Amino acid sequence: MAGARGRRLRNPEAEARMFRGRALFGFAVVLLSLAGLAGWYFKLQVLDHDDYAKRSQANRIKPRPVVPGRGLILDREGRILADNIPAYRLDVTPEDAGDIPALVQALSEVVELAPEDIERFEVARRSTRSFRAITLKLRIDDEEAARFAVERWRFPGVELVPYLNRRYPYGELLAHVVGYVGRTDEDDIARFGEGHAVFTHTGRTGLERYYDEALRGVVGYEQVETNVEGRALGRLGLVPATAGADLKLSIDAELQRAMVLAFGEMHGSAVAVDPATGQVLAMVSLPGYDPNLFVNGISTTDYRTLMDDPARPLFNRNVLGGGPLGSIVKPFAALAGLDSGLRTPESRVFSTGEFFIPGQSRGYRDAGRAAGWVDLRDSISRSINYYYYKLAYDMGIDRFAEYMHRYGFGEPTGIDLTGETSGIVPSREWKLRNSREPWYPGETVIAGIGQGYWVATALQMARGTAAIANGGDLHPLRLVAERRSGYDVPWVPLAMAPAPRITDNPTHLRAVQEGMEATIHGRGTATAMARGSPYRMAGKTGTAQRVSRRGGVSLDPRTLPYHLRHQALFAGYAPAEQPTIALVVVVEHGGYGGATAAPIARRIFDAWLLGEMPEPASTVDGEDAPAVDPFEGVVSAVLGSAGARVLDDAEQRP
Repeated sequence: MAGARGRRLRNPEAEARMFRGRALFGFAVVLLSLAGLAGWYFKLQVLDHDDYAKRSQANRIKPRPVVPGRGLILDREGRILADNIPAYRLDVTPEDAGDIPALVQALSEVVELAPEDIERFEVARRSTRSFRAITLKLRIDDEEAARFAVERWRFPGVELVPYLNRRYPYGELLAHVVGYVGRTDEDDIARFGEGHAVFTHTGRTGLERYYDEALRGVVGYEQVETNVEGRALGRLGLVPATAGADLKLSIDAELQRAMVLAFGEMHGSAVAVDPATGQVLAMVSLPGYDPNLFVNGISTTDYRTLMDDPARPLFNRNVLGGGPLGSIVKPFAALAGLDSGLRTPESRVFSTGEFFIPGQSRGYRDAGRAAGWVDLRDSISRSINYYYYKLAYDMGIDRFAEYMHRYGFGEPTGIDLTGETSGIVPSREWKLRNSREPWYPGETVIAGIGQGYWVATALQMARGTAAIANGGDLHPLRLVAERRSGYDVPWVPLAMAPAPRITDNPTHLRAVQEGMEATIHGRGTATAMARGSPYRMAGKTGTAQRVSRRGGVSLDPRTLPYHLRHQALFAGYAPAEQPTIALVVVVEHGGYGGATAAPIARRIFDAWLLGEMPEPASTVDGEDAPAVDPFEGVVSAVLGSAGARVLDDAEQRP
């Protein structure tokens, strides 16, 4: 009985009820799961269909920027000065590339990677978002491209990208005019925006920088179909890029070559201008450099060589330089004397060889000689300092500075190059602003012969000389004459800016022109320049000093150390009757203007007017030296090493 009580009896009805409950619960769970799954499928397939379809399409079709070809730069005869050649580069997308150091190491076994390439890549990678492609190496040659194509499967995130590489066929001949492009960096992207990252190169100097936006064009896009590995299968759509504008310069490459040959081994600068328009025909700054070195990143060795060169080949003397213009100022000072009413063309001044400011005992010598009675024409042709000492003193510095500004000094010429210096016209305001010292009469006297605080560029001198040649129009200078926006469209001339007048009195201007003609074809300082010439010229020689003579001892600049020798200058135009070229030549450490700069100018004139390419020039000396005033611009005050300020203030006080 006890065993029966201990045994629990089964209740089939309760068990059935429990089973049914559990079965219903399980069925409900299954139904709910299926409903949730169906709802999820419905959301994926119906509600989110458009979104996932777009994502799928994005995985299959990738947009790729189409970088336009950079515009060409040509000279006035259509010679190509800057063009593009096909090339390949290696781009790496860090987020797809995995272990970057290992990838670079493996890549270096396939293509040659210089330490500088790797260093630039690492610098760019640290400052660039990981999804943006970074160029590891530019200018992959055909053999390297073939090796990489075979091994490409090993390098995820690395692409061999075709592009157009900039090339300068004329090398250093036009380096300071055309300039160069360099690899686009983060500073460029910050300046121009994120979209600029697709451009591999950006203009750095010269016309490449000034017209960079026009030259680079507008980016296009293409839709590329890819497989699961990211390989391109074909192109589905295209928004074409707009090529950069082509520029035709007023520069003549052959005249440019003639300028370089005329200088020979000497350093300096020269500018030739069309007097009728202000267009630059040629412009050199010597020595030059090869701009092709900078296109894909210059090596440390090459860059250090250029930077350590004492001749400063990277320095654009025409745009960034400048110094005293010496006796080149005399035609302008003479015109100012006429237009101010202080002189007439026939007015004569008796030159005793030494000018004294009233009340002072220290004189300003004129080569230690007495020239006697001198009029305007003779003062220009023979470069008589006494005439201009007295003229500047009579005008006063305020009126003198006003006229010099009218002739384009102390302001940019308008040349289409970045960073042009304004120079300095001596004035009491400038001195007070920069040194907080009063103006002394002696500073006015030496300003009249282009010494003292003067800083003028060859561009300014060329612009003013062109205005004298063309009858008084001071045209802004320009390098680009025409522009086009495609190969099949005509060239469009660039609009010319208004040209202010330097004088409204043709009689006054003609007197100055006659004085400049007599410099060469009379008894002036450059008469040897006219030997055998079938055409007439007009000009003015000049010498800007680095040291002056002391006391009564004259200095022959050819006996001085090279770095202390005077600057030799010439400014002129030809043919004198109907000028087609105005020219300024500045020879660094060249000695006398008539002995060094004038012969160079004659060779350049011959190249332009007669088509005769010059033989390389050498320093003129001995029997080859033309008649010249050996003391042009000499003052008795002691000048600084740059000839830009007078050190002995005691000699200037009234």
